[in-house]
Amino acid sequence: MSEDFQPRQLSPVETLRHSMAHLMASAVAELYPGTKFGIGPHIQNGFYYDMEIPGAVTPEDLPHIEEAMRAIAKKNHSFTHKTLTHEEALRWAEESDQPLKAELLADIEGPISFYTHGAFTDMCAGPHVRYTKKLKHFKLTQIAGAYWRGDEQRPMLTRIYGVAFETKEELDAHLLMLEEAKKRDHRRLGKDLELFRLTQEYGPGLVLWLPNGAFMRKQIEDEWRKVHLERGYELLFTPHIAPSTLWDRSGHTGHYRDSMFAPMDIDGEEYLLKPMNCPFHIGVYNNRKRSYRELPMRLCELGNVYRYERSGVLHGLMRVRGFTQDDAHIFCTPETFKQELDACLDIAQLMYKTFGFPEFKVELSCRDPENTSKYLGSDEIWTLSEDTLAEVLDERGIEYTRIEGEAAFYGPKIDIKVVDTIGRSWQLTTIQLDFNLPERFDLSYTGADNQPHRPIMIHRALLGSIERFFGILIEHYAGDFPLWMSPVQARVLPLSEKFKDYGAEVVARLTAEGIRARLDDSDEKLGYKIRRAEVDKIPYAAVVGGREAESGTVGVRKRKDGDMGTMSIEDFIAHLKAEIEAR
Repeated sequence: MSEDFQPRQLSPVETLRHSMAHLMASAVAELYPGTKFGIGPHIQNGFYYDMEIPGAVTPEDLPHIEEAMRAIAKKNHSFTHKTLTHEEALRWAEESDQPLKAELLADIEGPISFYTHGAFTDMCAGPHVRYTKKLKHFKLTQIAGAYWRGDEQRPMLTRIYGVAFETKEELDAHLLMLEEAKKRDHRRLGKDLELFRLTQEYGPGLVLWLPNGAFMRKQIEDEWRKVHLERGYELLFTPHIAPSTLWDRSGHTGHYRDSMFAPMDIDGEEYLLKPMNCPFHIGVYNNRKRSYRELPMRLCELGNVYRYERSGVLHGLMRVRGFTQDDAHIFCTPETFKQELDACLDIAQLMYKTFGFPEFKVELSCRDPENTSKYLGSDEIWTLSEDTLAEVLDERGIEYTRIEGEAAFYGPKIDIKVVDTIGRSWQLTTIQLDFNLPERFDLSYTGADNQPHRPIMIHRALLGSIERFFGILIEHYAGDFPLWMSPVQARVLPLSEKFKDYGAEVVARLTAEGIRARLDDSDEKLGYKIRRAEVDKIPYAAVVGGREAESGTVGVRKRKDGDMGTMSIEDFIAHLKAEIEAR
């Protein structure tokens, strides 16, 4: 290694995974001569490499690539480093027939770092493990397409993903989790349980909520509105489009234009679909002059927004083009914004508990202390804001990771990720301070000194988006939802045709009490009806026959728990209501 070269700072497991990407690339180079290599980074739990591979590579080929990787690793090659001048690096790319690397070199100045193991050499800033024999516990997991440099106008490359860990036990546990994740895939369950539909016909990334999913969405939204109204928020409804001049002023057309849909002409003026709700909430604040006595002002909206996501990144409900942000904006004074931040954390934790996420992780994103000039706002307001965010977390006893340099240019933020049943983390809540929009829109309030002051603005989303949160819920519960949330809470199963009328009477009684009940009036045998209720993940089944019809009772079965015995209709209703109330 060159004496003056300092590789990037990576953790041991990140170094391992980065080395795995090179190992995979070397195996592909052996098996598929003429492959052109793009980039191959480490990622969470693993690695990938983007390559232009001659011929078609299918998932069935992954075991062969793995076998070649293991053979190379066993040879125990060392990872050796060298530095080339920019001219030498360009010559290397040309002689090696690596045009993608040559293109990358056009964006790099100065000496170029390279690593070699065995017969394979790659441009790389390092670091790597010392010897390939350390690369043992890995698995190639999938093949995907990826446009070169994320540009749909550029060639589609083959991206091969893998996972890697330091021990076999960690790898086995992760592979077990991946198998469980397949069973919980919200796209499959969404179809099986008739929750939502996504099709090319109605537009990629645009969701059709089916009746079952629509009812569950209503449950989520009703809970969200209830919690916000109880905490002093005021509900808003705002338009889906606005003149482009509004987005110019907010800065979206300057910084976010590639993610906005194409403009539409209305009476000779250009309008755009809204990608965010912020400017509209500012418009509500600016409806008239505000006094410090009116602050904090808490505005919230389940607002539909539209963002142009590339077709290659659309993924079920997790990445869509039209979605509903559970948005809130709080306008407050320097004296009150600490308690508002604390209240944001309080409502976030309440929502996690309500929907069954007891575990979460927190990150605090701060500005880069070495380069403060690129951030809007004074040093005083940044110091106050970052210190206050940290104090609120500390006072609530919440552990967090402080990340320097990850704040937006307009303010620091708190990001919260919930952990699901199988240990995956999902980004949900963002609490973001904003020193930019109050300046752009000249927001003010009259203080106690009768002078104008700039309010502090807090952007806050608890669930991120209703669509994505619903997808997370489906996978978290594997479609087996809590009773209060289930689209059908009880299915009534008549033993035969003779008892359908009594079954319909039971359904009517349950429905009148607010229980979502349905009648299975098919001519199938009872065993089949019970199995179908289990497959459809119905929480309760109520069997009715001659004895039940005579006594005004139902035979109750609970999903997974089985037979609960006979209950009067009144007792069954009371049992369901108690479970619903307990959440």
